[in-house]
Amino acid sequence: MKTVPKERGVFKFSKFNKPVEYVDPGEMIILETEDAVGGQVRDEDTPLEKLDWNKVNKATGPIYINGAEKGDTLVVDILDIEISSRGVILVVPGAGALSKKNFRPKAKIIKIEDGFAFFDAVKLPVRPMIGTIGVAPEDGEFPTGVPYKHGGNLDCVEVCSGARLYLPVSTDGGLFAAGDLHALQEDGELCVSSIEVEGKILLRFNVIKNVSSEWPVVELPDHFSILVADDDLDRAVEIAAEKAVEALMRAKKWSFEESYMFSSLGVKIAVNQVVDPKKGVRAIIPKEIVSIRDLLT
Repeated sequence: MKTVPKERGVFKFSKFNKPVEYVDPGEMIILETEDAVGGQVRDEDTPLEKLDWNKVNKATGPIYINGAEKGDTLVVDILDIEISSRGVILVVPGAGALSKKNFRPKAKIIKIEDGFAFFDAVKLPVRPMIGTIGVAPEDGEFPTGVPYKHGGNLDCVEVCSGARLYLPVSTDGGLFAAGDLHALQEDGELCVSSIEVEGKILLRFNVIKNVSSEWPVVELPDHFSILVADDDLDRAVEIAAEKAVEALMRAKKWSFEESYMFSSLGVKIAVNQVVDPKKGVRAIIPKEIVSIRDLLT
């Protein structure tokens, strides 16, 4: 099985990035990843004002998926996520949901043992997830810290082991990359970070030809989630709602009015994060209502 070391990564998603590995559909691969701060926080006395912010949110890759072409959908099965026994969480003035408050920079080292994270005396079960995951965008380039249609810094708790992620392919091979593992995060990621850890991701890729997801879609056992990001949180909710209603119209052959009504009964809106350059939300639809084909265009 192929393994890509954490040293081979990028800080932007771009169609001009050179692949570091090639895989066939159905082939498994392991990506080793750095933590989101590039391993720069060694202990709680690390001066955060001296961090090199150009070294954050590194994504291992890019990986070229043979047979993936523009207009296809890349299917990413997240088979396993292995995290280290040590994580870090930090707060930085001017960042996060409470960025206007006056507070000092602080880092906290988190011990991870036997499936739990220890925040002082509080013991929390870990739920490993991938914070940054995506493909090359159609136009221009995006820093790995920014979420959008290509994926990127989604910071969505549902991008976890056992999930299947659908991404729009905008350039041959997709040029997939991933990193920024979290041992634990809740919806919102309020303080701008979660428990940031290094680790390994076991992935398998497939391709759906000639149809594409406009926005990333996550599949879990009982539902799909459409992942949307925008500079404005209200606008992100509006787009996610619109895409959910469109999927209902395709699935049930309902009118807009009927689908819009049903969205209040069968679609849930959740906030992924409110701290990245673009805010992220998801529209959650039960699989008994729609299929993946209803979510692809």
